[in-house]
Amino acid sequence: MEFKNTKSFAKQCDQEDKLQKYQSEFIFPKVKGEKVIYFTGNSLGLQPTRAKAYVDEVMDDWANLAVEGHFYANKPWWDYHERFANPLSKVVGALPEEITVMNTLTVNLHLMMVTFYKPTPKRFKIICESKAFPSDQYMFQSQVCFHGYKPSDAIVEIDRREGEHNIRLEDVLAKIEEVGDELALVLIGGVNYYTGQVFDIKTITEAAHKTGAYVGWDLAHAAGNIKLELHDWNVDFAAWCSYKYMNSGPGNASGVFVHKSHHTDKSLNRFAGWWGHNKERRFKMEPNFNPVNGADGWQISNLPILSLAPYLASCEMFDEIGMDALIEKRDKITAYLEFILHEVEKEVGGNFEIITPSNPTERASQLSILLHGEGRALFDYLMENGVITDWREPNVIRLAPVPLYCSFEDMYNFGQILKAGLAK
Repeated sequence: MEFKNTKSFAKQCDQEDKLQKYQSEFIFPKVKGEKVIYFTGNSLGLQPTRAKAYVDEVMDDWANLAVEGHFYANKPWWDYHERFANPLSKVVGALPEEITVMNTLTVNLHLMMVTFYKPTPKRFKIICESKAFPSDQYMFQSQVCFHGYKPSDAIVEIDRREGEHNIRLEDVLAKIEEVGDELALVLIGGVNYYTGQVFDIKTITEAAHKTGAYVGWDLAHAAGNIKLELHDWNVDFAAWCSYKYMNSGPGNASGVFVHKSHHTDKSLNRFAGWWGHNKERRFKMEPNFNPVNGADGWQISNLPILSLAPYLASCEMFDEIGMDALIEKRDKITAYLEFILHEVEKEVGGNFEIITPSNPTERASQLSILLHGEGRALFDYLMENGVITDWREPNVIRLAPVPLYCSFEDMYNFGQILKAGLAK
């Protein structure tokens, strides 16, 4: 399609957009009385209008049933989390029994490392990407120290080449081969939070498995954003937060994937808890742990139902739409945003650079803009004029044109505001 930097073209794209109706299903903040252009769904998704009804249902059941809500609520609390298995399995490409929801993201990654990071004197190294999200870096450091290793010895970071913003797949594969039989675990963010680069999960997983290592993925910026086939790609485990592209509310519960091949492997460690015990015998209060056969067997505590309620509302929406439709619009609206940025650059200059890969297969719903000379002032101008975006030190603005609630007209209007800000 040949894009045009006009409001009429943008409106035409919106009229043809099959997902346009879903914009009314979200609540937008306002600046100066006008609905904002919201580019930070990669940090916190907007609130779905249907989320309140799901939370109110739990509150009403609590009020009217109290403890009996565990069994007699409209959606009984004792198996509330099981309602996520089918919709989330479609989002991440898994079998329903490979999915559970519990805790929060870094907690779950720690729990997965209990199972899948099994260092030995020979095989103890972890490969991750450089400039991983800080929480992952802290997790790696604390885990290897817990096992008695020095981070400088055990953690192997894959760096970007001099003068490049993204990590080359060939360099990931070369590093895996180089570490070889010393490699215990590969754990990488499926989409890099800073640049928006999408990694080739299938190819990297295959390469690491050939060395005998386990492979996990932090899908914080990938779940609900990119096409995933975790089961078919033989990923060992993955975890993701739910409050970014999946719009579940601030700091909300995390999803977890554990490949079916590991469900009955008794050689794997896990931290046990009551809610991971055999569901049919859970209330018999038996002294020995008998895990549920599936990802639910990694559960520890009963679930925070009030937190899960808005997540379930969002999962219902994802199930209605399907990932293929989301990705189709994602690719088009992201390409249109890229076009608008280049048009603004041609019209008024603007000393900035898109550091997200230009190849559509290596990016998703994010373009990261490296500012040369503009600094924080341009970000502040955008925020003051109703463009809610994200600043990352030292000088990057992240823009996420989330297909569920961003419009093509938003992209055009953003270009006009950006142009005025650069001129100013």
